[in-house]
Amino acid sequence: MRKVLIIGAGGVANVVVHKCCQNPEVFEEICIASRTKSKCDAMKAVLDGGKTKITTAQIDADDTEALIELINAYKPDMVLNVALPYQDLTIMDACLATGVHYLDTANYEPLDIPKFEYKWQWAYREKFEKAGLTAILGSGFDPGVTGVFSAYAMKHYFDEIHTIDILDANAGDHGYPFATNFNPEINIREITAKGRYWEQGEWIETEPLEIKRVYNFPQIGDKDMYLLYHEELESLAQNIKGLKKIRFFMTFSEKYITHLNVLENVGMTSIKPIMYEGMEIQPLQFLKAVLPDPASLGPRTKGKTNIGCIFTGTKDGQPKTYYVYNVCDHEACYTEVGSQAISYTTGVPAMIGAKLLLEGKWKKPGVYNVEEMDPDPFMEELNKQGLPWVEDFNPALVD
Repeated sequence: MRKVLIIGAGGVANVVVHKCCQNPEVFEEICIASRTKSKCDAMKAVLDGGKTKITTAQIDADDTEALIELINAYKPDMVLNVALPYQDLTIMDACLATGVHYLDTANYEPLDIPKFEYKWQWAYREKFEKAGLTAILGSGFDPGVTGVFSAYAMKHYFDEIHTIDILDANAGDHGYPFATNFNPEINIREITAKGRYWEQGEWIETEPLEIKRVYNFPQIGDKDMYLLYHEELESLAQNIKGLKKIRFFMTFSEKYITHLNVLENVGMTSIKPIMYEGMEIQPLQFLKAVLPDPASLGPRTKGKTNIGCIFTGTKDGQPKTYYVYNVCDHEACYTEVGSQAISYTTGVPAMIGAKLLLEGKWKKPGVYNVEEMDPDPFMEELNKQGLPWVEDFNPALVD
Protein backbone atom coordinates (compact mmCIF):
# COMPACT_ATOMS: atom_id res chain seq x y z
CA MET A 1 0.00 0.00 0.00
CA ARG A 2 1.39 3.38 -1.06
CA LYS A 3 1.25 5.95 1.72
CA VAL A 4 1.89 9.71 1.61
CA LEU A 5 2.42 12.10 4.51
CA ILE A 6 1.05 15.55 3.64
CA ILE A 7 2.42 18.32 5.86
CA GLY A 8 0.31 21.50 5.90
CA ALA A 9 -3.37 22.32 6.31
CA GLY A 10 -3.93 25.56 4.38
CA GLY A 11 -5.70 26.23 1.10
CA VAL A 12 -3.09 24.41 -1.01
CA ALA A 13 -3.16 21.38 1.27
CA ASN A 14 -6.95 21.26 0.92
CA VAL A 15 -6.57 21.00 -2.86
CA VAL A 16 -3.81 18.40 -2.58
CA VAL A 17 -5.94 16.22 -0.31
CA HIS A 18 -8.97 16.46 -2.61
CA LYS A 19 -6.92 15.60 -5.69
CA CYS A 20 -5.16 12.70 -3.96
CA CYS A 21 -8.57 11.28 -3.11
CA GLN A 22 -9.55 11.62 -6.78
CA ASN A 23 -6.61 9.33 -7.62
CA PRO A 24 -6.99 6.49 -5.08
CA GLU A 25 -5.24 3.97 -7.30
CA VAL A 26 -2.00 5.85 -6.53
CA PHE A 27 -2.80 7.53 -3.22
CA GLU A 28 -4.08 4.55 -1.30
CA GLU A 29 -3.47 6.10 2.10
CA ILE A 30 -2.65 9.65 3.21
CA CYS A 31 -1.92 11.26 6.55
CA ILE A 32 -2.56 15.01 6.87
CA ALA A 33 -0.36 16.62 9.52
CA SER A 34 -0.21 20.20 10.75
CA ARG A 35 0.44 22.29 13.84
CA THR A 36 -3.35 22.73 14.06
CA LYS A 37 -4.79 19.22 13.95
CA SER A 38 -8.38 20.48 13.85
CA LYS A 39 -7.76 21.77 10.32
CA CYS A 40 -6.57 18.32 9.27
CA ASP A 41 -9.60 16.72 10.90
CA ALA A 42 -11.90 19.10 9.00
CA MET A 43 -10.43 17.95 5.66
CA LYS A 44 -10.76 14.32 6.71
CA ALA A 45 -14.41 14.87 7.65
CA VAL A 46 -15.22 16.13 4.15
CA LEU A 47 -13.46 13.33 2.27
CA ASP A 48 -13.57 10.33 4.59
CA GLY A 49 -15.34 7.23 3.35
CA GLY A 50 -13.78 7.14 -0.11
CA LYS A 51 -11.23 4.69 -1.46
CA THR A 52 -8.27 6.65 -0.04
CA LYS A 53 -7.74 5.98 3.66
CA ILE A 54 -7.21 9.25 5.56
CA THR A 55 -5.59 9.76 8.97
CA THR A 56 -4.48 12.97 10.69
CA ALA A 57 -1.71 14.03 13.07
CA GLN A 58 -0.43 17.06 14.94
CA ILE A 59 3.10 18.16 14.06
CA ASP A 60 5.42 21.11 14.53
CA ALA A 61 7.27 21.16 11.20
CA ASP A 62 10.05 23.26 12.77
CA ASP A 63 10.95 20.29 14.98
CA THR A 64 13.06 17.76 13.07
CA GLU A 65 12.99 15.17 15.86
CA ALA A 66 9.19 15.34 16.06
CA LEU A 67 9.02 14.95 12.27
CA ILE A 68 11.30 11.91 12.42
CA GLU A 69 9.09 10.37 15.10
CA LEU A 70 5.94 10.95 13.03
CA ILE A 71 7.48 9.58 9.83
CA ASN A 72 8.78 6.49 11.61
CA ALA A 73 5.35 5.90 13.13
CA TYR A 74 3.39 6.39 9.89
CA LYS A 75 5.98 4.90 7.50
CA PRO A 76 5.05 6.81 4.32
CA ASP A 77 6.68 6.30 0.92
CA MET A 78 7.12 10.06 0.59
CA VAL A 79 6.46 13.39 2.28
CA LEU A 80 4.49 16.00 0.35
CA ASN A 81 5.45 19.34 1.90
CA VAL A 82 2.85 22.11 1.57
CA ALA A 83 3.85 23.78 4.85
CA LEU A 84 5.66 27.13 5.00
CA PRO A 85 8.90 27.47 2.99
CA TYR A 86 10.77 28.27 6.22
CA GLN A 87 10.28 24.60 7.14
CA ASP A 88 11.69 22.95 4.00
CA LEU A 89 15.07 22.09 5.50
CA THR A 90 13.77 20.53 8.71
CA ILE A 91 11.43 18.36 6.65
CA MET A 92 14.22 17.37 4.23
CA ASP A 93 16.42 16.46 7.20
CA ALA A 94 13.65 14.26 8.56
CA CYS A 95 13.18 12.56 5.19
CA LEU A 96 16.89 11.75 5.02
CA ALA A 97 16.89 10.41 8.55
CA THR A 98 13.93 8.13 7.85
CA GLY A 99 14.60 7.12 4.22
CA VAL A 100 11.56 8.61 2.49
CA HIS A 101 11.19 10.68 -0.68
CA TYR A 102 10.40 14.42 -0.59
CA LEU A 103 8.46 16.98 -2.67
CA ASP A 104 7.63 20.65 -2.08
CA THR A 105 6.09 23.61 -3.91
CA ALA A 106 8.37 26.53 -2.92
CA ASN A 107 12.04 26.99 -2.18
CA TYR A 108 13.44 27.38 1.31
CA GLU A 109 13.84 30.90 2.61
CA PRO A 110 15.16 32.02 6.00
CA LEU A 111 12.56 33.44 8.34
CA ASP A 112 14.60 36.52 9.18
CA ILE A 113 15.54 37.70 5.67
CA PRO A 114 13.57 37.76 2.38
CA LYS A 115 16.14 35.70 0.47
CA PHE A 116 14.74 33.48 -2.26
CA GLU A 117 17.48 31.06 -3.34
CA TYR A 118 17.81 27.34 -3.97
CA LYS A 119 21.34 27.08 -2.61
CA TRP A 120 20.24 25.69 0.76
CA GLN A 121 18.24 22.88 -0.83
CA TRP A 122 20.70 22.21 -3.67
CA ALA A 123 23.29 21.56 -0.94
CA TYR A 124 21.33 18.35 -0.18
CA ARG A 125 21.93 16.83 -3.64
CA GLU A 126 24.73 14.46 -2.64
CA LYS A 127 22.98 13.42 0.57
CA PHE A 128 19.78 12.40 -1.23
CA GLU A 129 21.70 10.73 -4.03
CA LYS A 130 23.79 8.63 -1.61
CA ALA A 131 20.62 7.71 0.30
CA GLY A 132 18.91 6.59 -2.93
CA LEU A 133 16.11 9.11 -2.31
CA THR A 134 14.38 11.57 -4.62
CA ALA A 135 13.69 15.20 -3.64
CA ILE A 136 11.61 17.23 -6.11
CA LEU A 137 11.69 20.99 -5.59
CA GLY A 138 9.01 23.46 -6.61
CA SER A 139 6.17 21.31 -7.92
CA GLY A 140 3.53 24.03 -7.73
CA PHE A 141 2.58 26.27 -10.65
CA ASP A 142 5.23 28.98 -10.46
CA PRO A 143 7.59 27.44 -9.62
CA GLY A 144 6.46 24.11 -10.99
CA VAL A 145 4.31 24.07 -14.10
CA THR A 146 6.31 27.00 -15.49
CA GLY A 147 9.44 24.81 -15.28
CA VAL A 148 7.62 21.88 -16.90
CA PHE A 149 6.36 24.22 -19.65
CA SER A 150 9.98 25.27 -20.23
CA ALA A 151 11.24 21.68 -20.40
CA TYR A 152 8.38 20.76 -22.74
CA ALA A 153 9.15 23.69 -25.05
CA MET A 154 12.84 22.72 -25.09
CA LYS A 155 12.07 19.07 -25.80
CA HIS A 156 9.50 19.54 -28.56
CA TYR A 157 9.79 22.97 -30.19
CA PHE A 158 13.27 24.49 -29.85
CA ASP A 159 16.90 23.71 -30.47
CA GLU A 160 17.73 26.73 -28.32
CA ILE A 161 15.53 28.91 -26.12
CA HIS A 162 16.85 32.46 -25.94
CA THR A 163 14.25 34.24 -23.79
CA ILE A 164 11.55 33.23 -21.34
CA ASP A 165 8.92 35.57 -19.91
CA ILE A 166 6.80 33.98 -17.19
CA LEU A 167 3.46 35.78 -16.86
CA ASP A 168 1.19 35.26 -13.84
CA ALA A 169 -2.17 37.01 -14.06
CA ASN A 170 -5.01 36.86 -11.55
CA ALA A 171 -8.21 38.59 -12.63
CA GLY A 172 -10.16 37.25 -9.66
CA ASP A 173 -12.21 39.57 -7.44
CA HIS A 174 -12.83 38.58 -3.79
CA GLY A 175 -14.64 41.78 -2.85
CA TYR A 176 -12.28 42.88 -0.08
CA PRO A 177 -10.46 46.25 -0.28
CA PHE A 178 -7.17 44.41 0.33
CA ALA A 179 -6.35 40.72 0.75
CA THR A 180 -3.75 38.27 -0.55
CA ASN A 181 -4.67 35.13 -2.46
CA PHE A 182 -2.03 33.03 -0.73
CA ASN A 183 -0.14 33.27 2.56
CA PRO A 184 0.05 37.06 3.22
CA GLU A 185 3.49 36.85 4.80
CA ILE A 186 5.01 35.04 1.81
CA ASN A 187 3.09 37.12 -0.73
CA ILE A 188 4.07 40.49 0.69
CA ARG A 189 7.71 39.44 1.24
CA GLU A 190 7.91 38.56 -2.47
CA ILE A 191 6.35 41.79 -3.67
CA THR A 192 8.28 44.19 -1.45
CA ALA A 193 11.66 42.56 -2.14
CA LYS A 194 13.99 43.86 -4.84
CA GLY A 195 13.14 42.74 -8.36
CA ARG A 196 15.68 40.73 -10.36
CA TYR A 197 15.97 39.23 -13.81
CA TRP A 198 18.71 37.24 -15.51
CA GLU A 199 20.35 38.40 -18.75
CA GLN A 200 23.55 37.30 -20.48
CA GLY A 201 24.78 35.40 -17.45
CA GLU A 202 24.20 38.20 -14.93
CA TRP A 203 21.50 39.11 -12.44
CA ILE A 204 20.12 42.61 -12.89
CA GLU A 205 18.45 44.09 -9.82
CA THR A 206 15.53 46.52 -9.87
CA GLU A 207 13.63 48.40 -7.22
CA PRO A 208 10.41 46.70 -6.01
CA LEU A 209 7.68 47.06 -8.67
CA GLU A 210 9.92 49.40 -10.70
CA ILE A 211 9.28 47.73 -14.06
CA LYS A 212 5.69 47.64 -15.28
CA ARG A 213 4.19 46.28 -18.48
CA VAL A 214 0.63 45.89 -19.79
CA TYR A 215 -0.24 42.59 -21.45
CA ASN A 216 -3.41 41.37 -23.13
CA PHE A 217 -4.01 37.98 -21.52
CA PRO A 218 -6.24 35.44 -23.30
CA GLN A 219 -9.70 35.26 -21.66
CA ILE A 220 -8.74 38.02 -19.21
CA GLY A 221 -7.75 41.08 -21.24
CA ASP A 222 -5.29 43.90 -20.56
CA LYS A 223 -3.66 43.76 -17.13
CA ASP A 224 -0.91 45.74 -15.40
CA MET A 225 1.95 43.43 -14.53
CA TYR A 226 5.15 44.06 -12.60
CA LEU A 227 8.59 42.46 -12.75
CA LEU A 228 9.38 40.43 -9.63
CA TYR A 229 12.09 37.98 -8.70
CA HIS A 230 10.78 34.42 -8.50
CA GLU A 231 12.80 31.35 -7.57
CA GLU A 232 12.28 29.39 -10.78
CA LEU A 233 14.36 32.01 -12.60
CA GLU A 234 17.43 30.72 -10.75
CA SER A 235 16.97 27.07 -11.72
CA LEU A 236 15.76 27.70 -15.28
CA ALA A 237 18.75 29.99 -15.95
CA GLN A 238 20.94 26.95 -15.22
CA ASN A 239 18.88 24.21 -16.85
CA ILE A 240 17.55 25.62 -20.16
CA LYS A 241 19.96 25.36 -23.09
CA GLY A 242 20.94 28.59 -24.85
CA LEU A 243 19.04 30.89 -22.50
CA LYS A 244 20.03 34.54 -22.70
CA LYS A 245 17.28 36.25 -20.70
CA ILE A 246 14.52 35.24 -18.27
CA ARG A 247 11.99 37.40 -16.42
CA PHE A 248 8.93 36.95 -14.21
CA PHE A 249 5.86 39.23 -14.19
CA MET A 250 2.83 39.20 -11.92
CA THR A 251 -0.34 41.28 -12.22
CA PHE A 252 -1.59 43.62 -9.50
CA SER A 253 -4.45 46.10 -9.60
CA GLU A 254 -3.91 49.79 -8.92
CA LYS A 255 -5.99 49.42 -5.74
CA TYR A 256 -3.77 46.60 -4.50
CA ILE A 257 -0.58 48.60 -5.13
CA THR A 258 -2.03 51.65 -3.36
CA HIS A 259 -2.89 49.64 -0.24
CA LEU A 260 0.50 47.94 -0.29
CA ASN A 261 2.34 51.27 -0.55
CA VAL A 262 0.44 52.66 2.44
CA LEU A 263 1.16 49.56 4.53
CA GLU A 264 4.84 49.69 3.57
CA ASN A 265 5.10 53.40 4.32
CA VAL A 266 3.81 52.90 7.87
CA GLY A 267 6.09 49.93 8.51
CA MET A 268 3.47 47.17 8.48
CA THR A 269 5.38 45.07 5.93
CA SER A 270 8.59 45.00 7.98
CA ILE A 271 10.02 41.68 9.18
CA LYS A 272 12.13 43.40 11.86
CA PRO A 273 10.69 42.77 15.36
CA ILE A 274 9.39 45.72 17.38
CA MET A 275 8.33 46.02 21.02
CA TYR A 276 4.62 46.55 21.70
CA GLU A 277 3.31 46.73 25.27
CA GLY A 278 6.26 44.72 26.52
CA MET A 279 5.99 42.06 23.83
CA GLU A 280 8.14 41.53 20.74
CA ILE A 281 6.08 41.32 17.56
CA GLN A 282 6.88 41.30 13.85
CA PRO A 283 4.72 43.84 11.96
CA LEU A 284 4.30 41.60 8.90
CA GLN A 285 3.17 38.65 11.02
CA PHE A 286 0.69 40.93 12.81
CA LEU A 287 -0.60 42.14 9.42
CA LYS A 288 -1.01 38.51 8.36
CA ALA A 289 -3.15 37.92 11.46
CA VAL A 290 -5.57 40.77 10.68
CA LEU A 291 -5.90 40.20 6.92
CA PRO A 292 -8.52 37.74 5.59
CA ASP A 293 -7.34 34.12 5.61
CA PRO A 294 -6.66 33.16 1.95
CA ALA A 295 -8.45 29.87 2.60
CA SER A 296 -11.63 31.89 3.28
CA LEU A 297 -11.59 33.61 -0.12
CA GLY A 298 -12.88 30.64 -2.12
CA PRO A 299 -16.64 31.28 -1.90
CA ARG A 300 -16.15 35.03 -2.53
CA THR A 301 -13.78 34.96 -5.51
CA LYS A 302 -14.98 35.28 -9.09
CA GLY A 303 -12.95 35.54 -12.30
CA LYS A 304 -10.01 33.71 -13.81
CA THR A 305 -6.26 33.28 -13.63
CA ASN A 306 -3.90 32.96 -16.57
CA ILE A 307 -0.36 31.69 -15.95
CA GLY A 308 2.09 30.73 -18.66
CA CYS A 309 5.41 31.22 -20.42
CA ILE A 310 6.37 33.03 -23.63
CA PHE A 311 9.48 31.64 -25.33
CA THR A 312 11.65 32.91 -28.15
CA GLY A 313 14.49 30.97 -29.71
CA THR A 314 15.43 28.95 -32.76
CA LYS A 315 14.45 25.66 -34.40
CA ASP A 316 16.40 24.31 -37.37
CA GLY A 317 18.15 27.67 -37.62
CA GLN A 318 14.89 29.64 -37.86
CA PRO A 319 13.48 32.06 -35.25
CA LYS A 320 10.52 30.71 -33.31
CA THR A 321 8.05 31.97 -30.68
CA TYR A 322 5.80 29.89 -28.46
CA TYR A 323 3.34 30.68 -25.66
CA VAL A 324 1.87 27.97 -23.44
CA TYR A 325 -0.54 28.84 -20.64
CA ASN A 326 -3.38 27.68 -18.44
CA VAL A 327 -6.60 29.56 -17.67
CA CYS A 328 -8.27 28.59 -14.40
CA ASP A 329 -11.70 29.69 -13.15
CA HIS A 330 -12.04 30.58 -9.45
CA GLU A 331 -15.69 29.57 -9.18
CA ALA A 332 -15.13 26.23 -10.92
CA CYS A 333 -12.28 25.46 -8.52
CA TYR A 334 -14.44 26.25 -5.51
CA THR A 335 -17.23 24.05 -6.82
CA GLU A 336 -14.82 21.13 -7.26
CA VAL A 337 -12.60 21.31 -4.16
CA GLY A 338 -13.75 24.25 -2.01
CA SER A 339 -10.73 26.46 -2.80
CA GLN A 340 -10.04 29.41 -5.10
CA ALA A 341 -7.85 29.12 -8.19
CA ILE A 342 -4.60 30.30 -6.58
CA SER A 343 -4.63 27.33 -4.22
CA TYR A 344 -5.90 25.05 -7.00
CA THR A 345 -3.13 25.94 -9.45
CA THR A 346 -0.53 25.13 -6.77
CA GLY A 347 -2.17 22.08 -5.22
CA VAL A 348 -2.92 20.17 -8.42
CA PRO A 349 0.71 20.24 -9.67
CA ALA A 350 1.91 19.21 -6.20
CA MET A 351 -0.31 16.14 -6.41
CA ILE A 352 0.84 15.43 -9.98
CA GLY A 353 4.52 15.59 -8.99
CA ALA A 354 3.87 13.21 -6.09
CA LYS A 355 1.90 10.89 -8.38
CA LEU A 356 4.74 10.70 -10.90
CA LEU A 357 7.26 10.07 -8.12
CA LEU A 358 5.17 7.24 -6.66
CA GLU A 359 4.66 5.73 -10.13
CA GLY A 360 8.42 5.79 -10.74
CA LYS A 361 8.23 8.22 -13.68
CA TRP A 362 9.92 11.01 -11.72
CA LYS A 363 11.99 8.87 -9.39
CA LYS A 364 15.79 9.06 -9.38
CA PRO A 365 18.24 9.62 -6.53
CA GLY A 366 19.15 13.24 -5.86
CA VAL A 367 17.59 16.69 -5.59
CA TYR A 368 15.90 18.03 -8.72
CA ASN A 369 13.91 20.98 -9.96
CA VAL A 370 10.93 19.96 -12.05
CA GLU A 371 12.43 21.03 -15.39
CA GLU A 372 15.10 18.36 -14.91
CA MET A 373 12.44 15.66 -15.18
CA ASP A 374 10.62 14.36 -18.29
CA PRO A 375 7.87 16.94 -18.93
CA ASP A 376 5.60 14.73 -21.06
CA PRO A 377 3.85 12.69 -18.34
CA PHE A 378 3.34 15.85 -16.27
CA MET A 379 1.83 17.73 -19.22
CA GLU A 380 -0.49 14.79 -19.86
CA GLU A 381 -1.59 14.80 -16.22
CA LEU A 382 -2.31 18.55 -16.28
CA ASN A 383 -4.99 17.95 -18.91
CA LYS A 384 -6.46 15.04 -16.92
CA GLN A 385 -6.38 16.66 -13.48
CA GLY A 386 -8.05 20.01 -14.14
CA LEU A 387 -5.35 22.34 -15.49
CA PRO A 388 -5.55 22.03 -19.30
CA TRP A 389 -3.01 24.04 -21.26
CA VAL A 390 -3.25 26.08 -24.45
CA GLU A 391 -0.56 26.70 -27.08
CA ASP A 392 -0.04 29.82 -29.21
CA PHE A 393 2.72 29.81 -31.85
CA ASN A 394 2.38 33.49 -32.75
CA PRO A 395 1.92 35.33 -29.44
CA ALA A 396 2.31 39.01 -28.73
CA LEU A 397 5.63 39.52 -26.95
CA VAL A 398 5.94 41.49 -23.72
CA ASP A 399 8.26 44.12 -25.25
